[in-house]
Amino acid sequence: MNNKSSKSIKTLSLFALTWPIFIELLLHMLMGNADTLMLSQYSDHAVAAVGVSNQIVSLIIVMFGFIATGTTVLVSQYLGADQRANAGQVAVVSIVANVLFGILLGIVIFFAAPTLLSIMGLEAHLMTEAKVYLQIVGGFIVFQAGIMTIGAILRSHQFTKDVMYITIAINILNVIANYFVIFGPFGLPVLGVTGVAITTAICRMIGFIIIFYVLIKRIKDELPFSFLKKGWPSFELKNLLRIGIPSAGEHLSYNTSQLMITYFIVLIGTDALTTRVYTQNVMMLVLLFSLAIGQGNQIIIGYQIGAKQLDAAYKRCIKSLWIAIGFSIVIAFIFFLFSKPIIGIFTDNPDIITMASTLLLLTIILEPGRAFNVVCINSLRAAGDAKFPVYLGILSMWGVGVPLAYFLTIHVGLGLIGVWIAFIVDEWLRGVLMLWRWKQGKWREMSFIRKPQEQG
Repeated sequence: MNNKSSKSIKTLSLFALTWPIFIELLLHMLMGNADTLMLSQYSDHAVAAVGVSNQIVSLIIVMFGFIATGTTVLVSQYLGADQRANAGQVAVVSIVANVLFGILLGIVIFFAAPTLLSIMGLEAHLMTEAKVYLQIVGGFIVFQAGIMTIGAILRSHQFTKDVMYITIAINILNVIANYFVIFGPFGLPVLGVTGVAITTAICRMIGFIIIFYVLIKRIKDELPFSFLKKGWPSFELKNLLRIGIPSAGEHLSYNTSQLMITYFIVLIGTDALTTRVYTQNVMMLVLLFSLAIGQGNQIIIGYQIGAKQLDAAYKRCIKSLWIAIGFSIVIAFIFFLFSKPIIGIFTDNPDIITMASTLLLLTIILEPGRAFNVVCINSLRAAGDAKFPVYLGILSMWGVGVPLAYFLTIHVGLGLIGVWIAFIVDEWLRGVLMLWRWKQGKWREMSFIRKPQEQG
């Protein structure tokens, strides 16, 4: 057994876990921004088409996230309780389940792409490019499902650097490939959106192959694939779903509410849609600090729950929350100060640049609210309290966020500013209530791990 995979709970450090996750997330963001930046040199309409398609892809990826989230929580709790055999069984079941699910969803997306884009109300002149992108990227989404699941397993075993290195390699490959298909050097054909879709799918396939190889090298002895021969792994699947389905419900609610709000923006016009794409690309660079802290914090709390260190878990969440809030405010302010030259990288349209700058000013208020949600929700899930975030999420997103966005954007006529105000109200309302739930302490009795005598 690799010594590193046997680290005790005492050796866990938020910084040591978080910085590779941060780099990994940063590179994922840069991959998306690289696609947008390169396509912006090709056509603003291409950016809008890919932006809408990626909204749908993001929604589909959420469906894989429920297995990956359950995997992170269960593997971390089992490792914290020193029940490595059970951790290995969960890992095997999660890989097989998500890959099969990915194949099924890929087939559905390929054939349903035109219908999904029509539901989004996409303008006719954007439909062809958006459909091609969605069919190619969505059709091969199984590789992303595998990457997410195996990445969750490696991170739970504290191999966060391995996942980071793989992400670096794939991002470099993706940027190089995009350059060839968008700009057509050396007389090569310019493939535009179609080329970007193809390179995205191929890079994800390569990434899956590499990360699976790394998984086998790192913890081969702890992956009992023969365990599946004993019959249907109902116990492991049940535990994964008990965490994952509520988690997916919260993410699904968020992404469907974002799709609905995107529909409102489509009604405003292509410029508004393009502005949102550019602004959200920058916002994600702000959010990733909170995301990295939230994921690292989730692993530590999972270990602490498994080891029955409940008071330490409580303090860890609060400390991580303040760190995330501080980072989000500072980084959001810096991006606002340089908002016009940053957005100017993507477009020379003065209306888009001005509006995006205003939205980034509002982002200084928005991001601390999102930090509340990221850290507190991940903490609640790590402790086994997975249902409360989805119930509250649905209530707030659909009872407050979406109606307020419609009222301010369409009724009052505030446009994208109305959308951002609705985001702020929704995120802060949910964030404060998530912190209240954590302080209540009901999660202290919700661990999912088996007792030692139940190990197979």
